[in-house]
Parts: sequence; C-alpha cells; structure tokens
Amino acid sequence: MFIDETNIKVIAGSGGDGCTAFRREKYVEMGGPFGGNGGKGSDIIFKVDTGLHTLVDLRYMKTIKGKKGENGSGKNMDGKSADDIIIKVPQGTVVSDFDTGLIIADLKEKDDMVVVAKGGRGGRGNTAFKTLANPAPNFSENGEPGEERILKVELKLLADVGLVGLPSVGKSTFLSKVSKATPKIADYHFTTLSPNLGVVKTVDNRSFVMADLPGLIEGASQGVGLGDKFLRHIERTKVIAHIVDMSGLEGRDPFDDYQVINKELENFSPKLLKKPMVVIANKMDMPEAKKNLEEFKKKVNVEVYPISAITSSNLNEVLIKLADLVDKEPNTPLYDEETYLSHVLYKFEEEKPFTIEKENDTYIIRGKNVEKMFRMTNFQSDEGIERFIRQLRKLGIDEELEKMGIEEGSIVKILDYEFEYRK
Repeated sequence: MFIDETNIKVIAGSGGDGCTAFRREKYVEMGGPFGGNGGKGSDIIFKVDTGLHTLVDLRYMKTIKGKKGENGSGKNMDGKSADDIIIKVPQGTVVSDFDTGLIIADLKEKDDMVVVAKGGRGGRGNTAFKTLANPAPNFSENGEPGEERILKVELKLLADVGLVGLPSVGKSTFLSKVSKATPKIADYHFTTLSPNLGVVKTVDNRSFVMADLPGLIEGASQGVGLGDKFLRHIERTKVIAHIVDMSGLEGRDPFDDYQVINKELENFSPKLLKKPMVVIANKMDMPEAKKNLEEFKKKVNVEVYPISAITSSNLNEVLIKLADLVDKEPNTPLYDEETYLSHVLYKFEEEKPFTIEKENDTYIIRGKNVEKMFRMTNFQSDEGIERFIRQLRKLGIDEELEKMGIEEGSIVKILDYEFEYRK
C-alpha cells in the first residue's frame, strides 16, 4: 500500500528520577548526601532507510512513546540513560510540526536522521544540591518530562523528472518504454493509483530518475480526484515532462488539456511553472494526431516533441532533451530557511513566562517552565516542596496572585493538581 502522508504523536522518554540517599557506613562520620542522578530519557529519531518507499508503517502507529531513563540510586550511582527510539522512513520524507506548520527536517539524503522529540534529562540526586549552607539536603529532583508533539509526515518522492498529464494520455506507457519500471497499464482512467519510479538511461549513457504521477484532472489542486494527493511529489523534480494526447479520440482538445494541467500546477504552487518543462505530444501514430499537432503548435509558444510511446518512435530525442535539462538544473532546497523550526526564534507574548486566570474561585497557573518545574518536584520531601515554592516566588507568581486579590485558603491549580494558598 502506498501511503505518502500521515500525522503521528511522539512522546520522548522522561528522565529518570534522582535519588535521595545518605552515606551510612561504619567508621564514616557525617557521611552526607549519597544519591545519584537519573538517566536521560530516550530521544525519538527518524532515520532514512533507502529500502522503504512508503509511510505505511507510520500510518498505523498512533503514538510513538520513548522509554524513561533509569532512576538514580544510592552510593552516588547514576541511572542508565534509555536507548533512543529509531523510526525508519523513506528517502524524501519531510517532517513538520503539526501545530505551527514549520519544517523540522527534510530527509533527502541516505542515512539522514533527525531528533523529532528530545528525551528529558535525568533528575538530580540530593548530592547535587549539597552546599555550604545546606550540607545534607533531604530532597532530589524528578526526571524532566520528554518532549511531546504532533508531527505531520509527508513523503515527497526524489525524482529528476516528473510526468504530468490528464488520465490516459500515455504516461505509464512512456515510462515502461524508457525504463524497466512496470506500471499498470489499461484502457481506463486512473489506472495508476500510486506514483511509479523508473531509472532512465539515454543513448549517450546518461541516467536520471523519472516519476509517473497519477493523472491530474481539473480541480485537482482543490481536492478533486487523485491529483491533490500526488501533486506534492512534483515539487522535488528538477524538470516536468508534460504529456499531451494528440489523438483527440476522447473528444478532447489537446490545447485545452494542456491549459488544464498548467492551471492545476499553478494553483498548487506557482513555483512549479518556473521549472523547466518539456511538452511531449503522444499518440502520434493515430490518424488525427498530425492535424491536431499543427493546431496545437499555433497556440503555444514552446517546443513540442512528437512521439508515439506505444511504437517507441522518437523517444531518444525526448530523453536527450530531458537529460540536458536535468544536468543544467542545480540541486536547490525544497524549503526556505525561514520555514524551518530551527530558524524561528520563539518569544513570550507577555513579559512573564506564565499566565494566571481566575475561573470561579480557582486561580489557574499555566506556563511551560512552571509546569516543567512542577513535574520535576518531588513532593514527598518537605525540602523539595519548599524549593518549588521558592522557584514560584522567584518567577513572581506570588506577587501576581496578590495583585489579583487572592485570599488565604483560595485554590491554586497547576496542571490537574489543586493547592490551598498560604501566605
């Protein structure tokens, strides 16, 4: 099954919890804190596997979850980091953040890999909190939560030449004649239900990859028929080979067909019409083809290459032209730098890295840093709770609550947990 787009949730592994322990050995006075740090949680990594050609494996994964790092233990023993989760994807996979639409990675080279969700660091053991003022801290830290996000994963085929045209113009036949690809061929529309790739070799021993894309129809860029599903694969191609049926057997005007396809390409992305295009007049073995070709040439200002895919006539001339264009076209990036997540600088909309909303009699605190500190606090320890309160004060949350008129005993909520406010 050919699957070229899917959404998936990834949750990296949380870090292991730090340990609260003390050195208690015979003849060792004042042993002090002895708790180790937790191990790092597993990253979620996407890596190219050239043997894959579809996203079907990802399609049936609703969520990919990483493993938690090992907890720290006594004797200052750090926990083991969890093994990373490596997910194999086809060459040409584009990974983007579902919420922002920004690109995380374009995996187009062999063995390309990217961390799509980072594992949390391990929590610190009580040894790490030892200071002159507090030589025997009785608290440790929970592991940091792993990164969590929803991804949009798309496959955009890596091909030098993309074949476009209305259904039944002979694209599959053309590909089968010029390469060893074996696409399904029949006398009805939409024979091709998924892209086919073939390696083409010219008479002067040059080679390039050609993709036969399922037939477009009018309205494809707006979701009509199959076209919108596969138009994304044209984006990577260096050259577009536009095949037009010159026979007129189905009562269609070749020039109208030509305009329909160009309009759909432009509607999907204006950049597509800026790519070099070779117009191929197919089915020249049919009775009305020569007459239709003469009329077609009067209406277009481009060079047209007449062929018959079924009889293999004039194929070499077209392939040489395509190879020349492929050789001239540079390898340009598919996306601008501004569309990448790594190039975007995030700023807080407000001056403070938190928000407080009052709903009925409850004060709800939200904020990425606050929520992370909360998750990493070990509430089984009084010292751990006191440290968390100090962190909130340092952020200015107490001051903000008082400005909002909070009273003793009011309910404060962070995530799904509620507390009574005490001054």
